[in-house]
Amino acid sequence: MSTPHPVILVVNAGSSSVKVSIYVVPDAAHENVDIQPSLAAHGQIEGIGVAPRLVARMADGREVTDQKFPVEQVPDHDAAFRLIRLTLSVALRDTPPVAIGHRVVHGGSDFADAVRIDDAVIARLETLVPLAPLHQPHNLTALRAIRAAAPELLQVACFDTAFHVGRDELAQLMALPYEYYEQGVRRYGFHGLSYAYIARRLKQVAPDLAEGRVIVAHLGNGASLCAMHGGKSVDSTMGLTALDGMPMGTRCGSIDPGAVLYLAAQGMSTDAIQSMLYGQSGLKGISGISSDMRALLASDSPRAKLAVDFYAYRAAQEIGKLAVTLGGLDALVFTAGVGANSPDIRARICAHLTELFGVSLDPTANGDNCQRVSRDASRIPVLVLPTDEEGMIALSTARILRESGGL
Repeated sequence: MSTPHPVILVVNAGSSSVKVSIYVVPDAAHENVDIQPSLAAHGQIEGIGVAPRLVARMADGREVTDQKFPVEQVPDHDAAFRLIRLTLSVALRDTPPVAIGHRVVHGGSDFADAVRIDDAVIARLETLVPLAPLHQPHNLTALRAIRAAAPELLQVACFDTAFHVGRDELAQLMALPYEYYEQGVRRYGFHGLSYAYIARRLKQVAPDLAEGRVIVAHLGNGASLCAMHGGKSVDSTMGLTALDGMPMGTRCGSIDPGAVLYLAAQGMSTDAIQSMLYGQSGLKGISGISSDMRALLASDSPRAKLAVDFYAYRAAQEIGKLAVTLGGLDALVFTAGVGANSPDIRARICAHLTELFGVSLDPTANGDNCQRVSRDASRIPVLVLPTDEEGMIALSTARILRESGGL
């Protein structure tokens, strides 16, 4: 890649992975309009500290590298980021980035939009680590590492919670003493970068539906659903933390809080409970086999079938609850790894919705992952829209860069 245009890096640090993408900012972004930067290259390293594997490709699919590393060479997120940055420097060809955008899972109630990172922002984000223990520490590790190496470089934090800021108080409350709500113990909602992208995309492909009552199902290893009206978040299945709502790959979703009290009374430590709820529950916990939906769908194990059936059952329940919140339903959208790529899971979920909502899938369109997978006669249109969280981060970063005079 050789370009005279400004380049932005997007960093998405997960619990065991780091993804870095290179985006080129087009000339039109110099004007006072939001123009989507274009993806030039992408690299990710998974299995950090366990079985590290680095894959990097150009946007046109050309492979830069695909290799495995000894654990001692990539023991942590710091090492992973340095390795990806070095690898992608081949793609950058000495074109230094002008800004870096980060996915940050929890922004609390303070951040309703992407923000420029400074010491005060970092200090506030550190206080939110207990609310996102799987992700927030790694998000902070990446931005600290870059801040130390290149303090003059603009860094931008883009939040998974920001899309949900401003919802009605009823959607944020938990039935605890009200002073805890005032202290920030409330339902925030997550996967906001994905939902913001889908709201934007829906306006392009189905503007009539975008203005109505829409439920978006972000189904991946992490899973949640969001009720939107006019492209704005009304409610979400996730709450104070990313544990709530749907069962996920390894996370439990909604459970009776009395179960946690019971485990604690049996002598289970807080750390052990946290580890179980975040890492040993969900699809993996029920099946005893895997957190990967593909593996469960391919398995003939009764418990694998039970896990998949429970996942679809709970998703349909959450759709019903959110439809009540919206006062009806005009469209259902599936997105993320499972939602956009698993016809079987979509069919299982929608089978629960046929009688009440009149949802009817077209088997051929669904099997081909078409954009619209419902029959013409379906009372509720059902769409499949792949998400692009990194693209949303690049868009927000370019906007802040322009506002700061960097473009």
